[in-house]
Amino acid sequence: MVWMVKLVLGAAAIYLALIAAMALAQTALLFPRWMMGPGPELPARAERLEVEGPGGVRLVGYRVPPANAEPDPEAPVILGFGGNAWDGAAVALYLSRVLPDHEVVAFHFRGYGPSTGRPGAAALMDDALALHDDLITRLGPRPVVAVGFSIGAGPAAHLAAERPVEGVVLVTAFDSLTALARTHYPWAPVRLFLRHRMEPAADLERAGVPVALITAGRDTIVPARRTEALRQRLPDLVFDATIPAGHNDIYDRADFAEALRAAVSALR
Repeated sequence: MVWMVKLVLGAAAIYLALIAAMALAQTALLFPRWMMGPGPELPARAERLEVEGPGGVRLVGYRVPPANAEPDPEAPVILGFGGNAWDGAAVALYLSRVLPDHEVVAFHFRGYGPSTGRPGAAALMDDALALHDDLITRLGPRPVVAVGFSIGAGPAAHLAAERPVEGVVLVTAFDSLTALARTHYPWAPVRLFLRHRMEPAADLERAGVPVALITAGRDTIVPARRTEALRQRLPDLVFDATIPAGHNDIYDRADFAEALRAAVSALR
């Protein structure tokens, strides 16, 4: 009997230690800045931007004008929010290549690359509002489409709920960061220790704007049930495509690029 008690106490101690380690490391796990590689070279027409975000942080990003010498004046500006290990310049370059007729703007998340501060879910969503407001100040009253990749769905959806945008494109997105964490760690009391909260489904229900959704059919990072939970709560889903790819290799596929272009067109 004594050995049984010791075994239970030992297992409990290991469990509590694991939960404590997860709670302490959650910011680094959600926002792995160390995974960012060197930024790509942007085209000569690109412009470096700096915006002061909430709390006085310096947010660094890039504006890439359309490749066409005579762009469509009604084409919306694309404001991109990358995944949790994306370089802001890589986001800008990718979007400008896939959507060359659009003006593209993307920033490094706070704490990433040259942007200062410490990343966090609430901070990134607040930063999205500051970036949008600065964009409108610079360019005037232009239609804006927010594009959110993976965890970038959080700030993109929050922006749509708080500012007038033409629509939102979400790629490999989830309904709730808490629900996603619970899906991956059903044995952990996620609701008790998760400090980072993003609720794209709730934000888009409140926003009521057109939404285009692109999912990865073999996604193991954002399982299908989390995307389906998001899909069911979207009041104005105008485009829905599934690409036969995984969470990270979807970007290398020509059919994804075609879907992204079709998604932006569907919002118009």
